[in-house]
Amino acid sequence: MAISQKGAEFLIRSRLADAENGDVNALFELGVTYSTGRGGVSVDLVEAHKWFNLAALNGCTRGQACRAEISVEMTAREIAEAQKSARAWLATTGRTPQRYAA
Repeated sequence: MAISQKGAEFLIRSRLADAENGDVNALFELGVTYSTGRGGVSVDLVEAHKWFNLAALNGCTRGQACRAEISVEMTAREIAEAQKSARAWLATTGRTPQRYAA
């Protein structure tokens, strides 16, 4: 059964709200959503890398692994864009990583 556009938007909004409240699983799930197109969301590796990076920075080993996996499909410019976007999200939300990932 396909998910509606409203359903996809709700999925993203709810996961974003959870991520802003410090839910590391929400960060990882956003990465999965954008890397696979889950829930009717367009695949966007830059956005996926951003969320996996944020999850990894908060100690999520699955985020580290997925970030590395999709990085091989990205250009250096795309990775830099994803990293810049992750830093902007941290600055906007006032969140600080729990710890830095390798």
